[in-house]
Amino acid sequence: MIHNWFKIVLYKVVLYCFFLIVAPLAALAQDEDSMRVGVKGFVDSYHALRTEKPNNWMSSRTRVRGEVSLDKGNVGAYVSANLVYNAILKDRTGLQLREAYASYSDEHWDIRAGRQIITWGVADAVRLTDVISPMDFTEFLAQDYDDIRIPVGGIRAKYSQSTWCAEIVAVPVPSFYELPTESENPWALPAAFASAEEPMPKFKNMEFGGRMSFFLSGVDFSFSALRTWNKMGSYYRMNMLGGDFSVPVGQFVFRGEVAEYIGDSDSGSSSGTSSGTSSGTSSGNPVSTNLLAGVDWYAGGNWSLSVQYNHKVITENPGYGEYGNSGLATFKVSKDLLNNTLSLSSFAYVDVTNGGVYDRLSADYSLNDQIHIIAGYDFFQADQGMFSYYKHNSEVWMKLKYSF
Repeated sequence: MIHNWFKIVLYKVVLYCFFLIVAPLAALAQDEDSMRVGVKGFVDSYHALRTEKPNNWMSSRTRVRGEVSLDKGNVGAYVSANLVYNAILKDRTGLQLREAYASYSDEHWDIRAGRQIITWGVADAVRLTDVISPMDFTEFLAQDYDDIRIPVGGIRAKYSQSTWCAEIVAVPVPSFYELPTESENPWALPAAFASAEEPMPKFKNMEFGGRMSFFLSGVDFSFSALRTWNKMGSYYRMNMLGGDFSVPVGQFVFRGEVAEYIGDSDSGSSSGTSSGTSSGTSSGNPVSTNLLAGVDWYAGGNWSLSVQYNHKVITENPGYGEYGNSGLATFKVSKDLLNNTLSLSSFAYVDVTNGGVYDRLSADYSLNDQIHIIAGYDFFQADQGMFSYYKHNSEVWMKLKYSF
């Protein structure tokens, strides 16, 4: 409760600081050209129905997204928020702040302070070095992937030259995965997944790190390091060391990413307990190596295909689970038709270790630049692993979206 109260106060402080910056900018505006104001957003309505008994509603929500940006010279500010009505998850109804940050940018610097989404790495819908902004699993992966990301309150500064970029990040109060356990939620996980308490908002618990990126002829690559947390289930302090690359070759783009997670043996959870050590280990730290290889093929005729494979090797994991290897693959194929007004796609996760599958099939028809009608089918099949919790959650769904 104290932690939630602290977060609410922090968000209010962020908004207050944001408007402290916006107000002076507005006062400086002498004519229409002195300040650039951008307003955009969308209205969408999404509804999903289970395809097996009891054929109940899996999701029913409508929202209005508003985004406001202000820029004057090198200084700017940005706010985005959702006004949501959720017919199934009543506690999700209301006004939800998404991002709110002040910014400064010039030829070399790009600085943002406030509530923002921070992304790293080159993997598509798989997280290796991309561990700063956690995920909202309220409806698992049956949402647009960009909507699943949770913003964090912090500072991100980039310094760029033509062939390289240095980035530093500091997050005073980390955010963690949102895991559903409410019985009325069709996407609820067992309560054990969210039984631990989140770390307290103390200075020693902050996240910080950096990333160096290089843009050379024929290859982009980067190296990253982050002092962070395991943000799902058991909360322990950990260090992340990683790197990624991207190489275009004709119609293909080859991608790779690696991340080493090294946990603290004595971090425990917010309750102050220690994880201890187990016999047979030298350091007592949970350690895992995460590797990803992927290729994108932009074929002719508005076809695109993508394949990724993510392999995880758990070398030491005392008190946090089992040792061993696990594999996850993704497959994506899309095709645009009818003068690019209709887009058909399939994006599938394959749990190589346990044999589970989650595939989202969709058809997106654009009536015009503002109005989209989208329909699809989410297929789950698994007897073990994460997807097994949702093996009865296959659903058909429809979404209407109007952008302004």
